[in-house]
Amino acid sequence: MYSTYIFDLDGTLLDTLGDLAASVNYALRTHGMPEHTIDDVRHFVGNGVRLLMERAIPDGEQNPDFEATFATFRQHYMEHSLDTTRPYEGIPDALKALRAQGCRLAVVSNKMMAATQELCQHFFPDTIEVAIGENEAAGIRKKPAPDTVYAALRMLNVGQKNAVYVGDSDVDVETAKNSGLPCISVLWGFRDKEFLIRHGAKTFISAPSELL
Repeated sequence: MYSTYIFDLDGTLLDTLGDLAASVNYALRTHGMPEHTIDDVRHFVGNGVRLLMERAIPDGEQNPDFEATFATFRQHYMEHSLDTTRPYEGIPDALKALRAQGCRLAVVSNKMMAATQELCQHFFPDTIEVAIGENEAAGIRKKPAPDTVYAALRMLNVGQKNAVYVGDSDVDVETAKNSGLPCISVLWGFRDKEFLIRHGAKTFISAPSELL
């Protein structure tokens, strides 16, 4: 049905929660701030790492130590983003099957650009053709703006026809809508079905094989 798949990364292709939580808590601990549970961090992610840390740090950006703590997080995460992160079961096989069918595959993420590209190159070197992370310095707005989706389509040299967006969060539902693409919401990620329904999700899959 679809010939182009634009994927979210965290919570969709990769289970990154453990490494994100470890880096969040390392930064908080380093700067004498209270740490968070894995479940706390699960609810903080989805809108980029700066907003993740705004939610994790007491008083957010108003905290006088915010920038230093955020910098500690970024450095630690870039050094430890592969410690426990793994593809969800069935994802590598599904991506290979889609590519074998001639489908074009890209990732767009609110994760840091360097981390997005490193993770895709490490785990999906033969299947993900384009990987775009947070790059607002270049005038590309982060999701839910459609900028990264449009950039991915341009880099793949394809149009919106027969393209679909695949993600696990409310941000992804909104990104797909803003991009003019249908959305497939996955149920193995960081948000549950009831949450996604409340935020407008309509099409769901519970296993990567259902992409085929």
